[in-house]
Amino acid sequence: MTTVMLVDDSPTMLMSIKSILTKEGLAVETAGDGQEALERIKAGLKPNLVISDVNMPRLDGISFVREARRAGLRFTPILMLTTESEQTKRDEAKAAGATGWLVKPVQADALMAVVRQVVPGA
Repeated sequence: MTTVMLVDDSPTMLMSIKSILTKEGLAVETAGDGQEALERIKAGLKPNLVISDVNMPRLDGISFVREARRAGLRFTPILMLTTESEQTKRDEAKAAGATGWLVKPVQADALMAVVRQVVPGA
């Protein structure tokens, strides 16, 4: 089964995206910020895909991507899901190792199209 890790400090956002993914038959793990997500990865969680917010307390999304790449998720797709749309942030995320960028609010079908693109068979 495909496991997706959602990283966002908004409980509403986590619930909404988790609902879309579970309806599509995916297993979902959640973390309230980049630090919590990183700790779970270091403890052995190996998701097939990570979807992370950018602006979060403790460890922001871009720093999280950089650390996650070092912590064993070298080839795992990591999508940024954020209200940020400026190009400099996108470039910074890409340089850190992000696979793609989605702007909130994202429609369910658009989200699933991207998920299927980066995780064939999801």
